[in-house]
Amino acid sequence: MTSDHFGFAKLVVADLERCATFYASVFALAEQGRVTAEIDGRRIDEIMYRPTAPGGASFVLLQFADSPPTDAGGVIPGFITGDVDAVLVRALAAGGSIVERPRDTPAHRVKVAFIADPEGRLVEVVELLP
Repeated sequence: MTSDHFGFAKLVVADLERCATFYASVFALAEQGRVTAEIDGRRIDEIMYRPTAPGGASFVLLQFADSPPTDAGGVIPGFITGDVDAVLVRALAAGGSIVERPRDTPAHRVKVAFIADPEGRLVEVVELLP
């Protein structure tokens, strides 16, 4: 018997290739595969990325062929990094923007920043503090 566990998150985007370039450039995600299929009769294209840590969840970008997503604020993906400042530099170079500069949150032992991807979607970036 297998146990239930969180395995992946799908982020619905309007421009699959532009977002793929952004997330791969900023977070060094490695593409695992691409799928073209249907959900409830609607064609989808998606890119699946390898987990970034052993046993970790996968990240997937999904585009509906017939319409863009309606709300870029519905999901906030979070990425853990060893260098928040370096991620911000990469995000700007890849067409993103800085929404909130890094700030230390000693109570939670993290340094946190928020960036936006090329479609304006918030992305939280967290660096664990010693």
